Amino acid sequence: MSTNKPRDVQVYPIATDTRILRSRSWSRLRFEIEYALAKGTTANSYLIESEKTAIIDPPGETFTEIYLEALQQRFHFEDLDYVILGHVNPNRAATLKALLEIAPQITFVCSNPGAINLRAALENPDLQILVMRGEETLDLGNGHNLQFIPTPNPRYADQLCTYDPQTEVLYTDKLFGAHVCGDQVFDEGWEVYNEDRRYYFDCLMAPHARQVETALEKLADFPVRMYATGHGPLVRYGLIDLTKAYRQWSQQQTSADLTVALIYASAYGNTATLAQAIARGITKAGVAVESINCEFTEPEEIRAAVEKAGGFIIGSPTLGGHAPTPVQTALGIVLSTATNNKLAGVFGSFGWSGEAVDLIEGKLKDAGYRFGFDTIRVKFKPDDATLQLCEEAGTDFAQALKKARKVRSQSLPATSVEQAVGRIVGSLCVLTAKEGDRSSAMLASWVSQASFSPPGLTIAVAKERAVETLTHTGNKFVLNILKEGNHLGLMKHFLKPFGPGQDRFADVATEEAENGSPILTNALAYLECSVQNRMESGDHWLVYATVENGKLLDTDGVTAVHHRKSATHY
Repeated sequence: MSTNKPRDVQVYPIATDTRILRSRSWSRLRFEIEYALAKGTTANSYLIESEKTAIIDPPGETFTEIYLEALQQRFHFEDLDYVILGHVNPNRAATLKALLEIAPQITFVCSNPGAINLRAALENPDLQILVMRGEETLDLGNGHNLQFIPTPNPRYADQLCTYDPQTEVLYTDKLFGAHVCGDQVFDEGWEVYNEDRRYYFDCLMAPHARQVETALEKLADFPVRMYATGHGPLVRYGLIDLTKAYRQWSQQQTSADLTVALIYASAYGNTATLAQAIARGITKAGVAVESINCEFTEPEEIRAAVEKAGGFIIGSPTLGGHAPTPVQTALGIVLSTATNNKLAGVFGSFGWSGEAVDLIEGKLKDAGYRFGFDTIRVKFKPDDATLQLCEEAGTDFAQALKKARKVRSQSLPATSVEQAVGRIVGSLCVLTAKEGDRSSAMLASWVSQASFSPPGLTIAVAKERAVETLTHTGNKFVLNILKEGNHLGLMKHFLKPFGPGQDRFADVATEEAENGSPILTNALAYLECSVQNRMESGDHWLVYATVENGKLLDTDGVTAVHHRKSATHY
């Protein structure tokens, strides 16, 4: 996909009296973990023109100008009656203000928390707002008698889904989306989107799987022909399968026996962005997250989550040199509830000073808590490298929890079967990858040739590996095949634990491959690879990649081979 294409708006009819306006960005839209696959995205908005006219979910400020131009070509703004908002965030304020200037007669339609956010975002207490709590309907005429389903979660406490019984279209806001850009409006051949939809779920939905399950129960009552999502292709052909998958993925999270309580508040969205990246790192390591936005959560719910959790992480912005009151209240609940053998973590973003983070860290240290990662302090908006650090910190936290929880049976000697499987011979390799400011590496011996034409291989990547994020379809990496005799030093280096964000290539001789990834100059050979597909295999991803380039660096060398004593550990 070309990332040089200009942003545009694709307009297409999707149902009776209903059109979609897809504001398209062909390159990565923002520095948030959910956009990390860098396949572009669409901000989907909808126009229903009946006896009354309604717009659903105008896009953020990135698209304000081209979106309004596209609207202006298709109807008169004086005919616009309603703007329905699935959620409100500050990013949408510019578009909404511009709409109000052109069409001051607009009535906004949103949830009760959405109304509070909307008045704050537009700095206007006198807006015309219809608040939908779940029982009310909005009749646009000709059978378009819209129904509304509040589906709140900690990240989007104001989330509201809209159902049109005339067209059987369910406007799902953040649910069922994917960050991928293309010309395809619907999801024909929907299997090609499986990886993107799963990644989107893992980033956005997994940290509040309990609320996702509740939302799915509410939405199951409606006969739905199509999910009109906030991002990516509309869900029509894969609707049944994706709904089942959401249930299954949510169940995996809610039934996990080890959880982390992730407690935060966010003034401008930056702390929430950090929270999301940390949560992604925790869940990819097989530990569930109970995400808690303490601005919208009752004290008793915070207390119950902390009691249940194996560890807790607190995130806070700094406002006027202090932590916001809801964070201070939550900290008090944690200190009075959590025994100090629970693992702790602290993070936060700030504009000019970070006193709130220091205060929380100090209180927890004074109370004797052990920390699962070094406290994370981020000034202003996080960048790619910061998000990688947060994700790796989350994974480290989860691994520390799992290590503490290890049952006795896991330390028993390997069985004869495990010993036998461990003798499967594999060349010893180091996978290296770099994309933008993010780089990582891992030692690998589960590598097999998979195809002759084109030359291809499979490699098993543990879900909790830091490099896993850089092994999605379309990513590039280098497979460095180690040489017998000098492999022990490299093996020892890449087996040692690295801190979050730590440079894996410090003190290692490297040069840059054509695909941008590091080549280990002391390796026997290297292969430049491009990921074509992935398959979920228990606690690993089986990655299939084609070889695009390569070189034998030492014609006299012999491949280093790794003999494992057991099939249950490296």
